[in-house]
Amino acid sequence: MQTLEQATKRASGLYWLAFLLTGHRGLSADVTLEALEGLVVPDDANPFFSAWMLAWSRRVFIAKALVSIRDQLAASATRTASRGAEKAALPPRDWTLDGDTTKAQLERALLAIDVFPRCALLLSIFERVALEDVAILLDSERDLVRKAQTIGLRELTRNLARMQGWTFTANKSPVVTSEMLHV
Repeated sequence: MQTLEQATKRASGLYWLAFLLTGHRGLSADVTLEALEGLVVPDDANPFFSAWMLAWSRRVFIAKALVSIRDQLAASATRTASRGAEKAALPPRDWTLDGDTTKAQLERALLAIDVFPRCALLLSIFERVALEDVAILLDSERDLVRKAQTIGLRELTRNLARMQGWTFTANKSPVVTSEMLHV
């Protein structure tokens, strides 16, 4: 059987993923506990089979998390589909994420994104799920998923940049504030 440390790490990672997908701590705990009950990989199992089983169970876990927020996801998909082309400001091209950015800051930046674009972003970028599979998991068309990925990436970038002190003026260019200069 798995070591306690491996199981704890896996459970923690699954819970965090469920929380980022759903935005609800209680639902995330329920989905994680349900998934862990059915996931036991023997130590002596074939490494290929073990990896396949863990990958498959992760996909089932993601599907269960998404089903738990089906109504919010559908409403968010409708809002995403109705959004026009976005020309909101982004930090300059040479902007980079501060190396001291914490997991809590990343979590806040992600949770500030509407649920459909957030899920599209998490699945495609963080989980490396293929576009076609993301569309299936989100019960959506590929074009809408692509649009949601773009929206999610833009919003994540803006949210993280704001946490580092960037502000945007009406002409959409970043401005350095006195707080950034520690004056």
